[in-house]
Amino acid sequence: MVTKPVATVHQLPSSILHNSGAIRSQYTREASRYMVQAITRKFRSWNKRAVAVATDMGQVQGGH
Repeated sequence: MVTKPVATVHQLPSSILHNSGAIRSQYTREASRYMVQAITRKFRSWNKRAVAVATDMGQVQGGH
């Protein structure tokens, strides 16, 4: 029985193989961008809730 070495069907371009650091940094930048957007959305939702609670508190305390 003859075994063949496991390899990908489509070889990667040499630019990807030789620029792995650049590609990793590109993915890192993209991931950090998504993380910042998620945190920003979370802060916005917290701010909306805080504003809603503050207006409710004013009505509960008699509008002072």
